[in-house]
Amino acid sequence: MLSTIAIESLKRRKTTAILTLLSITISISLLLCVDIIRTQVKTSFTRTVSGVDLIVGAPSGQLNLLLSSVFNIGTPTKGIEYKSIAALQSNKQVSWLIPLSLGDTHRGFRVVGTTNSFFDHFKYGDTQSLEMAAGSAFTQPLSTVVGADIAKSLGYKVGDKIIISHGLGSVSFNNHDDHPFTISGIVKKTGTPVDKAVYVTLQGLEEAHTGPKHSPTSMLGRKSADKANEHEHEHEHEHDEHTKEHAVYNSEAFTPESVSVVMLGLKHRVTALQLQYQINQSKKEPLMAILPGMALAELWQIMGNVESLLLGLSGLIVICALIGLATMLLATMRERYQEIAVLRTIGAGPFTLLLLIQIEAMLLTIVSAALSLGLVAGLMSALKPWLSSAYGLFLSSPLFGQSSVIIILLILGCTYLVSLFPAVAAYRRGLHAGLNANS
Repeated sequence: MLSTIAIESLKRRKTTAILTLLSITISISLLLCVDIIRTQVKTSFTRTVSGVDLIVGAPSGQLNLLLSSVFNIGTPTKGIEYKSIAALQSNKQVSWLIPLSLGDTHRGFRVVGTTNSFFDHFKYGDTQSLEMAAGSAFTQPLSTVVGADIAKSLGYKVGDKIIISHGLGSVSFNNHDDHPFTISGIVKKTGTPVDKAVYVTLQGLEEAHTGPKHSPTSMLGRKSADKANEHEHEHEHEHDEHTKEHAVYNSEAFTPESVSVVMLGLKHRVTALQLQYQINQSKKEPLMAILPGMALAELWQIMGNVESLLLGLSGLIVICALIGLATMLLATMRERYQEIAVLRTIGAGPFTLLLLIQIEAMLLTIVSAALSLGLVAGLMSALKPWLSSAYGLFLSSPLFGQSSVIIILLILGCTYLVSLFPAVAAYRRGLHAGLNANS
């Protein structure tokens, strides 16, 4: 019965109630949006690299190694010699290996020297593989693959030639003009630092720095290269026809003198801690192995203050809206004097009036919360393609988690507390009305 009376009372003050409802709905929607974006950004951040079990580099600190290898920020202070790479590659626990050579740029974007194994094994998000929006991976020593953001901002397409520069500055006076790279592929948008990087072959990168040289092939590629040469001498014409149709550049066959970082994929992930300990304790060459997941979690803790600040500001907006609700209810007390007097006449006690005001406030907040949930769900669904393409934010289900439920419950609790002020005012007015009636 009190709920019915509360609804009818709100209908009589329809304009004021609707404005208050909109105010609370917008504020709750803002808070829910911030919470969802915060949660999704954290999830996307921790999944910037997926499927890589260990990252190995020179001892320079866990975060420095993570930033340079995954986020292309900074650069390792020292490289890794090839003998250490060969030892890691021959380790029985290692399934695959991705070498990365850093230190160059192209028009302000980072240049990363690597092999085709990067495009085969590097994953992000929910173990999603890299895909080509156009072209393919490396096809010759001076091939390059560019990220989606670079291709879009600089207008590159497959077949274009680019010049890389030595150093990490946005402006360089040491350009490798004698060794232009040809774009063989463009990576599809990932929403990770891959979109803002230029990938070149290790062989092409070394030639750009030192000039072409006949570097020995790697231990894995030497035998296959010898067999290919013998086959070429025996069946030269047939081999030429075959390679025209199935030409594949073996980027792994080149042996670099050193690389900056190595990413490892293990046959069994449970051996990651054991291999990490072995690498960190190696006495042949000082090396440092990190677990990407743990390093990402540590980095997010440093950035956690920003999300807390955004959440706190949104919470203040909700509190302001609830204070506006209490102000609206208090402002209508004078108008509702006759209504209170009638209720007292038919037997409603002061406590009943207190409950009535609180029910009105709770009804407005509950309806606002329901509208906010629907509004945010629709908004996120509509903006999902734009968020993924523009900001690389891939929304995953469910949108509303445990934190959203806690937020709604906290808002309802705050509504109850805030509504006490107009409810107590109604209670006192009810007492006065009762006293006046008795007198």
